[in-house]
Amino acid sequence: MIASLPSIVSRLRLKQLRLLIALDEQGSLHRAAEQVAISQPGATKALHEIETTFGTSLFTRTSQGLTPNDLGRCVIRYARLIHSDLAHLREEMLGIVQGHGGRLSVGLIMGAVPLLMRALTRLRDKQPELSVEIVEDTSARLLSLIDQGRLDLAICRSSVSRRPDAYDCLSLHEEQLVLVAHPNHPLAGAEQLELAQLGGCRWVVYPTNMPMRLLLEREFSQAGLEFPRYPLETASTFTLLSLLQQDRQLVALMPREVAQFSEGFGMIRRLPLQLRSRSEPYGVLSRHGSPLSPPAQLLLEELQRDTTP
Repeated sequence: MIASLPSIVSRLRLKQLRLLIALDEQGSLHRAAEQVAISQPGATKALHEIETTFGTSLFTRTSQGLTPNDLGRCVIRYARLIHSDLAHLREEMLGIVQGHGGRLSVGLIMGAVPLLMRALTRLRDKQPELSVEIVEDTSARLLSLIDQGRLDLAICRSSVSRRPDAYDCLSLHEEQLVLVAHPNHPLAGAEQLELAQLGGCRWVVYPTNMPMRLLLEREFSQAGLEFPRYPLETASTFTLLSLLQQDRQLVALMPREVAQFSEGFGMIRRLPLQLRSRSEPYGVLSRHGSPLSPPAQLLLEELQRDTTP
C-alpha cells in the first residue's frame, strides 16, 4: 500500500532523492553510493528507508544490479524534477542577491508566440541577465503546469478548464485565424475561397476539444459540411509548418501573426477564406491568489503594452 502524503513528506530526505537519481544512472548500489559520497552499507540502509517511506518496492534486484520498476521510474522522475526545481531556486536566489534578473517560467499557445517574443525582447533589453524558460503547449496542459507551480504565467485560455475560476486573467488578447498552405498549393492562386471548395483537401488540425479545433468544426457545421476525415492533429507550431512543407495538398488554420511571420520566410501562403466565427481571446493567466514574482510582474507589464482595449 502506498504511504500517505504526510508520511512521505515527514520521512523523505533530499539526500535519498540524490541516491535514487544515482541508482538510475549507475544501475549499481556500489557505484551509486560512490556518486553521492556514502558507504555501501549506508546506501543499502537509505534505499530500504526510501522503499519503507513509500510503502512499496521501487527496484528489481538482479545479478547485474538494480533496475527500477514502474513505480521506481515514477519516483525517480519526480526526484529529478525536485532536484531541478532546487537548482532553479538557487539560481533565482543568486539573481536576487546579486541584483540580477532572476528566473522566469512562462507557457504559451501557438497564437501567443509573436506577442511573447516582442515582450521578452523588450524585457531582456532591460534585464539582460534574466533566465527564461518557455513552454509551448495546449491550454489544458499549460493550466496543469500552472496548477503544479511550474509556470509563473501562462498565455492561454482558461475556458478549457473545469475550474476557470482557479486562475486570474491579467490581460486579454485577440486572436485572428487564417487559412494557410504550402506556397504551391493548388488553391494558392485563388482570389476568393468558400469552405465547400476545401472539402477534398487534407487538413492539419488542432487536437480535439481545443478552441481552434472547435472553431473549425463550427465553421463546417454552419456551412452544412462534413468535418474532414482522417486529419493530422498537432498542437506544435514546428510540426504544423513541417507538415505543410512536406505535403503540398495540406491546409490548416493558423493564428494570423504566426502566419505572417512564416509567410515572410516563404514557408507558407495564406489562402483567401473568410471565416464566419471569431476566435476566443486568450489571456495572460496566473494561479488565483498567487503573487507574481518580480520577473513575472515585469513581463506582465510588457505584455500589457499589447493588450486589446
